[in-house]
Amino acid sequence: MIRFRNLLAASALGLAMLTTPATAAPAAEAASGYAVGPQYDTTHVYVPEDQFDSFVTSFSATFGGTTSKQGVFQVTPTTSQTKSQLVLTPAGTVSVFGFKTPIPYPFGAERTGYLVTDMDAAVASAVKNGATRLITTFPDPIGRDVVVQWPGGVNMQLYWHTAKPNYAPLATVPENRVYLTADAADAFVRHWLAYSHGKVTADDRNVSGAEIGQPGKTIRRIAIDSGYGKMLVLVSDGQLPWPYGRDMTGYQVSDLAATLDKARAAGVETLVPTYDALGRKAAIVRFPGGYIAEIHQAAAR
Repeated sequence: MIRFRNLLAASALGLAMLTTPATAAPAAEAASGYAVGPQYDTTHVYVPEDQFDSFVTSFSATFGGTTSKQGVFQVTPTTSQTKSQLVLTPAGTVSVFGFKTPIPYPFGAERTGYLVTDMDAAVASAVKNGATRLITTFPDPIGRDVVVQWPGGVNMQLYWHTAKPNYAPLATVPENRVYLTADAADAFVRHWLAYSHGKVTADDRNVSGAEIGQPGKTIRRIAIDSGYGKMLVLVSDGQLPWPYGRDMTGYQVSDLAATLDKARAAGVETLVPTYDALGRKAAIVRFPGGYIAEIHQAAAR
């Protein structure tokens, strides 16, 4: 997905103070998995054009932060038009799209966009480590882009800028929430770790299925940290009741109750009321436009 939204953020907010590209040694880049940092990772949110503004307003009201200037662009290598805007919050960033034309394949199914230090090397590493390109690398006015798919059908975008943006670190790093069956989980985790140079911080094979709406069952939960941020892999039989599995991102906040109050006041619907998960409090909500997300408060220490 072409990164007009980061360019918009730079011009409208002064958040992307463009600098010359980093000149880290290849070994250092490889050791980081070509990641730049989680503040450059965005969840891609596709909403109906007529609900675009409602989503942006509600997401900003819930998490705070700033927005870029809204515009209408062609953000795919084939002909299309979409509204596009960044919402940058202390809990994570979303790239919002409200297409005015049909969405060209394979766009619309990628969950995240990750900034990389070297596009060609990152793509080669991803393919070497089990990813499939859904579209070959293509240029945009400020860099290059590619969409890849990992085992289990996990779609992601990688992007590179001619001049690297400079964003402040996040207050809390969101989780990329990946739901898989056992058929794909081990392969996905193995390949993602090899690519990202991440590490498994927890792997619990005896978690109550109630956490994903399956009381009486047991699931596996794998937590991963890398330069691309946090990831939570939830392994089950795939028989997920609504809305589990539709939540691509989990946002950490300091006060869940207060955040949910702000969300409700902004027109956000609570789909799953507050429940215990990972020793923390969590809920699942749906924003105007249909975007579903998990929100959690960290466990007390």
